[in-house]
Amino acid sequence: MSGFGREDRDGIVRGGRAIVALPEIGPHNRTAEARLEEAAGLAGAIGLDVVEKLAFRLRQPKAATLLGSGQVEALAEAARMAEAELVVVDAAVTPIQQRNLEKAIEAKVIDRTGLILEIFGERAATAEGRLQVELAHLDYQAGRLVRSWTHLERQRGGFGFLGGPGETQIEADRRMIRDRMAKLRRELEQVSRTRGLHRDRRRRAPWPVVALVGYTNAGKSTLFNRMTGADVMAKDLLFATLDPTMRQIRLPGLDKAILSDTVGFVSDLPTQLVAAFRATLEEVTTADIIVHVRDMSHPDSEAQAEDVARVLAEIGATDEEGSVPMIEAWNKVDALDPEAAAVLRAEAARRDDAVVLSALTGEGVDDLRRFVSDRLSRGARVRTVRLPASDGAAIAWLHQHGEVLASDATGEMVSLDVRISDVDWARFEARP
Repeated sequence: MSGFGREDRDGIVRGGRAIVALPEIGPHNRTAEARLEEAAGLAGAIGLDVVEKLAFRLRQPKAATLLGSGQVEALAEAARMAEAELVVVDAAVTPIQQRNLEKAIEAKVIDRTGLILEIFGERAATAEGRLQVELAHLDYQAGRLVRSWTHLERQRGGFGFLGGPGETQIEADRRMIRDRMAKLRRELEQVSRTRGLHRDRRRRAPWPVVALVGYTNAGKSTLFNRMTGADVMAKDLLFATLDPTMRQIRLPGLDKAILSDTVGFVSDLPTQLVAAFRATLEEVTTADIIVHVRDMSHPDSEAQAEDVARVLAEIGATDEEGSVPMIEAWNKVDALDPEAAAVLRAEAARRDDAVVLSALTGEGVDDLRRFVSDRLSRGARVRTVRLPASDGAAIAWLHQHGEVLASDATGEMVSLDVRISDVDWARFEARP
């Protein structure tokens, strides 16, 4: 068998031939074909050449190999025929199962969690992102045989494990992993405190925060670029962006707002990543409004929406009462045929929480701006405020963010009747 492909300076192996195997266990909200396509897309996101996709129906997972003996033989034969050096199993695989499968197939095996960790390792661009990915990867590796390096100190970047040198010094490496994880957690605690201070500062600022969330490749970064004029990486690629980005935008009736682009979600997101990225995902929980960007051209759009809702609930962004207001941006209408697009627009018109748009062409984006502004302004009430006449900054703030209905100056004090939203009133009270 030929070498596994080209290994770049970060330890990520590219160009290898791979097979995607899907063990179908029990009922699922998606078809096998859609799940295979997504797994192939994840593999393609790190440059793997997927040469075949196979689905296997399991009555009962096997403790030793996950798949049945006949299915393992079929997978091994497919790998030999396709000259594949890697098998991606789109499920959680235990260390024992991974080792046994590799022996039977004579090819490297990686499960869904490992594949997503590898993608995140490549995409992380900031120091915080790299810390989070390394912690998640080490947490994943701690419970299995060390496969990525001979000595941990030789590992490059803390992640990238498709082409490691082998299994030696296991116990020493595991001890070094635990020490490294403890150090990373301390560093991330400091990052979390710093991020919390930044959030507190933004809460005291007069600008609402709008968080974009959605399934990976739903078009969040394209929409972010369209609304802000930024140049965040936006490609037709799973997990094209990883690190959160914030930019100011203007909304009708509002002087300024902050738009936040977050990491895309995916079904069966590894628990290690949810835990490691909690500080980043907390940006969503403190937003004034969440915009859930959905790819309405995708056949599994509803299932993707369920997966996003599940992660949002897990991090505490939403609950049964809806802790953060949320609206849906039904994206990629340009990819639909005219009849399907008309049906979608009719459905959105019957709802008060959805906007149809195309982030690529710009259609409907102005509607989204007005929709977000109206939702942020919803619940505005008239409040009477008494301020020192010399406090020009506070008076100007109220004029800028509310509707001053009446003003009465008496001596050194001024009384204002202001129609202002609950969000802006809370910001006004939080001003230093």
